[in-house]
Amino acid sequence: MASIELKNVIKRYGAGKSANQVLHGINASILDGEFVVIVGPSGCGKSTLLRMVAGLEEVSGGDICIGKRVVNDLEPSERDIAMVFQNYALYPHMSVFDNMAYGLKIAKVPVEEIKTRVDKAAKILELGPFLARKPRELSGGQRQRVAMGRAIVRQPQVFLFDEPLSNLDAKLRAQTRLEIQKLHRELGITSLFVTHDQVEAMTLAQRMIVMNAGVMEQFGTPEEVYNRPATTFVASFIGAPPMNLLKGAPNAKPGVVTGIRPEHLDITPQGWELQVEAVEMLGAERLVYGRWVHGVGNGEELVIIRTEESHAVPALGATLHATPRPHKLHYFDASTGLRLDAA
Repeated sequence: MASIELKNVIKRYGAGKSANQVLHGINASILDGEFVVIVGPSGCGKSTLLRMVAGLEEVSGGDICIGKRVVNDLEPSERDIAMVFQNYALYPHMSVFDNMAYGLKIAKVPVEEIKTRVDKAAKILELGPFLARKPRELSGGQRQRVAMGRAIVRQPQVFLFDEPLSNLDAKLRAQTRLEIQKLHRELGITSLFVTHDQVEAMTLAQRMIVMNAGVMEQFGTPEEVYNRPATTFVASFIGAPPMNLLKGAPNAKPGVVTGIRPEHLDITPQGWELQVEAVEMLGAERLVYGRWVHGVGNGEELVIIRTEESHAVPALGATLHATPRPHKLHYFDASTGLRLDAA
């Protein structure tokens, strides 16, 4: 196992004035044995960063270290990493056993050692009954486990996951997340996991890197990122539904954006006056969407309130009042989007 150091990592395509820079000085220290998720919207640079760690993309500036080695100029095969892709990348004509063993055979690992490693990985991933099957005979979740098994048998220093759950349905994604958590607990191998799904990021990460337009907006535990977002982007991206970010909140200072998560707004006899625009029923809870009454925010800002099913369903067009919990308010600079400690 090994730590990963990202030191002012830059990626640009092209040269001179026409160069397109897609990563802007990424700095992060990933601890030995840590599971870190890189999360962000499409096009933010998260997969590019992962591919640079893997050696599949050249580094334009800065250093990437695995363990104590700078690996910028090393081939992927020299970095002691194993990668799990979104599309499984299994050989359709090979059995599960042969798919998992193929890399070891190429590396001329002794036959008995190959069998020992594959059997151990199959036991961890509950693939024992399927070792003789071809990929076409497996479900999507089982194919993804085979791809993970192929990485496990390599016994690498680092696991790299590039959106491995994207092709699975919702139920399988939830199940496979649990399997990945279990796998990390058992093996303790340093892991980098890329996803655009903030639920995956929050449930899997020990720490998470939130990316936006090639910039690392925040690096912290899921609790830190959720409870103290560093920027308005993080506040709006992490959380479902997202944090309310209000420029026209009552008593707000000029140049300050007020943030409040929907679950931290309470329907009360008095408070912010909102006209109900929509209600979403979500089983044990519901989301109420309302707009300001009496011109606060010019009626343009939508406020989301998360309530329990025990609350009466407000009628569309009705007026209700909401009060934010004072210790749950967040403040951001309107021009930079950066978090303010007080407002």
